[in-house]
Amino acid sequence: MTVMEPFGARLRRVMDERGPLCVGIDPHAALLSSWGLNDDIKGLETFTRACVDALADTVAVVKPQMAFFERFGSRGVAVLERAVADLRAAGTLVVMDAKRGDIGSTMAAYAETFLHKDSPLFSDALTVSPYLGYGSLKPAVDLARESGAGLFVLALTSNPEGGEVQHAVRADGRNVGATMLAHLAQENAGEHPMGSFGAVVGATLGDLSSYELDINGPLLAPGIGAQGATAADLPSVFGSAVRNVVPNVSRGVLKAGPSVAALRDASVRFADEVREAVAGA
Repeated sequence: MTVMEPFGARLRRVMDERGPLCVGIDPHAALLSSWGLNDDIKGLETFTRACVDALADTVAVVKPQMAFFERFGSRGVAVLERAVADLRAAGTLVVMDAKRGDIGSTMAAYAETFLHKDSPLFSDALTVSPYLGYGSLKPAVDLARESGAGLFVLALTSNPEGGEVQHAVRADGRNVGATMLAHLAQENAGEHPMGSFGAVVGATLGDLSSYELDINGPLLAPGIGAQGATAADLPSVFGSAVRNVVPNVSRGVLKAGPSVAALRDASVRFADEVREAVAGA
């Protein structure tokens, strides 16, 4: 299997070139309706094609939400496969938001679906859930290293329910979220310009100065736009780690559709806001 340049190095370069922004592709029923589309495979295809046309050569990272394609069965997955291929061909990195997590051979199969170079859903990175134990992610970690891909591990998520797990304190006095960050820092040790194993950390969480966010890897930060966080909030939330933050915007950009030009303009505006906020930190 041909090994690509590591995800962390590719991500650093495209963030510097296009601005540090990730745009989510979330074709849920209400959004399709707001675009004047039916909640069916034709609506999904039209929506996805507009997003690809607007974003493929514009933003650094695009994050399709797997569930919104899977709900249409094999035809929906086929739409996603084409979108992934077209985005990657245009130099945009694809983070597949599938949040997979399991053990043993099942986790290995999930990894092969998204992280094996020969898979039609091969993505530059995959979101994963470590809550069967961080060690359960080993098949994905190993295959990501082998293929030059990356992972984003759920660590400190923006949903309020996450706290009951992520803030639980272990016997060693460290909470679960901090433990995940520590594991990722170990994965990324010695990598330059940054490692390929990132964390999902919500931009809406406020002061995170008690956490060691400098994991020498990317921080995927949902919450910008419709969830209430702004680009200007990023330095105060992420501190010295802000340069490695990849803020995610979904509805804030997608609501500009169905016009391809308007979608592109919205993504450029958010990217400029983030670039300015990070540069001033």
